[in-house]
This record gives sequence, C-alpha cells and structure tokens, in this order.
Amino acid sequence: MKDIIVHNNPKSSISEAYRAIRTNIEFANIDKNIRTILVTSTTPGEGKTTTLSNIAATMTQNDERVLVIDCDMRKPRVHKVFGISNKKGLADMLRKEHNYADYIQKVEDLNLDVLTAGKIPTNPSELLHSKAMKNLITALKEEYDYIFLDTPPVTPVTDATILSGYIDGVILVVASGAVDIDLAKRAVQSMTTIGANILGVVINKLKVENAKQYQSYYYYQSKETEEEEEDVHETI
Repeated sequence: MKDIIVHNNPKSSISEAYRAIRTNIEFANIDKNIRTILVTSTTPGEGKTTTLSNIAATMTQNDERVLVIDCDMRKPRVHKVFGISNKKGLADMLRKEHNYADYIQKVEDLNLDVLTAGKIPTNPSELLHSKAMKNLITALKEEYDYIFLDTPPVTPVTDATILSGYIDGVILVVASGAVDIDLAKRAVQSMTTIGANILGVVINKLKVENAKQYQSYYYYQSKETEEEEEDVHETI
C-alpha cells in the first residue's frame, strides 16, 4: 500500500494535508448529514483514487466506520492501491443481485472495508444508474459512517454525473497546472445541473516549491520530511 501516505508516513506534511481535508469534511457535516462522498476528477491521471484512498484512511483514524467503493468499472484501480483482489466486486454483485456482504473485503492494517469494481462490464453507466445501485447505497448507509465512491473522470464519460445525483457530496480532484480551467468548470456544471452537492476541490500534484506559499503547508513542513518530499508528485 505504498500510495497510502497517511499510513506509511503519518507525520509528513502531505499526511497533514489529508487530515485537513478530513476536518473540512467533518465541518461540512455539521449542518448536513453527509455520509456518501463521491470523488472524481475532470480528466484521467489527476490522482483521484490516491486522494480518495488517503482521505478514507484518515477517517478510520477517528474510529469512523468507512467503506470505499470502486465505481470506476472502466479502469478500476482501488484494488491496486489497497493491495487486494478484484476477482469479484460491485459489477458482479449488481448483475447477480447478491448480498453485498459477500463482496466486501476488509483491509486490516487500515481498519476499513473495500468493495472493488469487479469484472469490467459492458454497461457500467446502466449499472450505476440502476435501482439495485441506489438500493445498495441506501442499505450501506445504515452500516457505515462514511462511504467513499471512486468514479471515472467527468469529461470522458457520464458515470460520475449519474452517481452525483443521489450522493450526499462530491469532491473534485484537480491536478495543478494540468487541467484547463474552463474544462474543470464545465465538469462542475455538469454535476450541479442535476443537483450534485459539490463539497470542494482538492488541488493535487502541487510542486513543493509552489506549495510553500501556503501557510498550512509551511507550518507543518519539518526538517525530517523536507528533503524526502522534494520528489513527491502528489502533494495536496
């Protein structure tokens, strides 16, 4: 689980940035019951899966019951991040309408549960828009404090937009200096048009030298991690 920075290097400033995101989510939850959170990006390669996985891992550190669902049934990656099997998962469960408990895997080191994408289907959009998927989310909310859903990027396909219509909140991951701002705005607009609740944006892949202008980053930077993080490519 080399990508789970909050577990492997909890004292780094990157881990602190993820914990700051956790705090922001908790504050957003004061007036609204935000239990299901969709994490997506505008285009591929912006780091949404790594971001989601680390945020979910920080939630378990507060003794929250957390589930990660890989809804990217086109290019699933959650199972790779957590080092678990993808032999069966969400797509298989929805097609066969089996009990979800038979498909959820426990990541013991992080004390969180994962429902991988499973076998890549021919109709991912239809599965995500199905009554079975909506019923699944409703049932899982009875068992977990937070459910994080990883989806394909917004621009290439409609999967994230479909899901965002009945999910409590959406986080958009944007790679610094890599995405056209108008494209990112259109991604947000496509989701808000159908009533999505945009919780905020995570700026990812921000170079260390640029990040130093932010007070929170500078405050948590330590001598032990400064040299190590010069080559980090996914700094919040």
